[in-house]
Parts: sequence; C-alpha cells; structure tokens
Amino acid sequence: MNRKKNVLVLGASGDIGSTICKQLAEEGYSLILHYHQNKMSINALINQLPEEVILQTVQADLRNGEEVRQLCSNIFYSIDAIIYVSGTAHFGLFQDVSENVMDEMLSLHVKSPWLVVQHFLPDMIKNKQGKIIFITSIWGDVGASNEVIYSSVKGAQNSFVRALAKEVGPSGISVNAVSPGFIDTKMNDHLLNEEKEDLIAHIPLNRVGLTSDVAHTVSFLMDDRSNYVQGEIINITGGW
Repeated sequence: MNRKKNVLVLGASGDIGSTICKQLAEEGYSLILHYHQNKMSINALINQLPEEVILQTVQADLRNGEEVRQLCSNIFYSIDAIIYVSGTAHFGLFQDVSENVMDEMLSLHVKSPWLVVQHFLPDMIKNKQGKIIFITSIWGDVGASNEVIYSSVKGAQNSFVRALAKEVGPSGISVNAVSPGFIDTKMNDHLLNEEKEDLIAHIPLNRVGLTSDVAHTVSFLMDDRSNYVQGEIINITGGW
C-alpha cells in the first residue's frame, strides 16, 4: 500500500477521470475531485468511493482563468500529485473554427494546466517530491484531420510535459503523460458503428481501449517504482 498522498484530479467526473479516481482510491490515495458541469456524474462517483478517501470536491470552469485561480486558492490541503484529465474535443474543418472556440480550447488544455501547476509547484519543490500527470492524446503526436485544434493543444501538453520534466526533475518531481488512442468513452459517441469498426480494424490488438487501461498506467506513474520514468508520453493505443 502506498503512503497516503493527496491527489488533485482535474476532470474527475469524466469517463477516464472517474476510473482513475476509483483505481487510486483502491490503492489508498486521498482525492480532491474537480468537476465542471456534470453534477450527476460527480455525485455518482462520490457514492462509489469510500468516504474517507474524498478530501474535497471543487467545481470550476477551466476555460475561465479567474475560476481556475479560485479553484487553486479554495483547496485546503497540501497537494502531492496533480492529474490533469480535463478536456474536450472539437470536431470540424479548421477553416470553420471560430476564434472563440480557439480561445476556449487553448484555455482549457494549455493555459489552465499552466496556472494549476504553477500554483502548486513551489510547495512540491520545497518538499522535494511531487507527481504531475497529464492525460493527453494520440492526436497530440500524430495529428488528426477535422481535429486540428484538439491535436494542436494536446501537442502543446506533450511539449509542456517534456520541458517541465527537465526543469523540475532535479527537485524530485516527476512529470509524465499518458496518451490514449481510441478509448471507449462518451467522447467517441459521435462515431458511427461502421467508423468504430474501421478504427478497430487498424488496431493490432483488435479491440477498443478501456478507461481501465489508462487508469492502470496512471497507477504505475503514481507509484514510487516509476520514479526513474521522467518526461515520457506513454502511449496506450493497442499498437494503433
């Protein structure tokens, strides 16, 4: 059993976020759960977790810088780890994307994690320990047509992970990312069955990924046995 650590999970109400929370709760971590609008999902998650592992629940729109700052200042516990799961995809031709959508995607995926990590980093450096984990995307590495904005901001997350890992590694802080491929979540509900079958046909393991596949990798990165893993983007893609 790991020593109890306080973990801030941003995007705990989503499919991947909630599975990560359940995995970490089983392993003895204490959780601060963030959500934006999905009150029903966060309540369902809380009901599935042991009461003693939930330190706090916080609500914020991570597209809004002021709400991000309020979220950080309203957390009443020291933070040993940050897991940034929050995000949303955007589908459509790049030429049709509005500037408002561009700004929201940049704020949610790039600026907000900058602000959150910047807020908690000084204490981690002082304590000479900390874990920072991002859930990025295969598109941040290879790109995707009709998801140019999403690919761009996920690529920015990957670059942030690699660069920050070099800066804070000497202070004993690990920074890594998990990069999922085609995972069975509501984010992919827009795909037709034929499109899903075509995607699976291109995955060597011949199946869709599960949220538990992502959560198990996060569990490994949280564990002290992964302490020599630094600045890595770990692909969870089934070989896709």
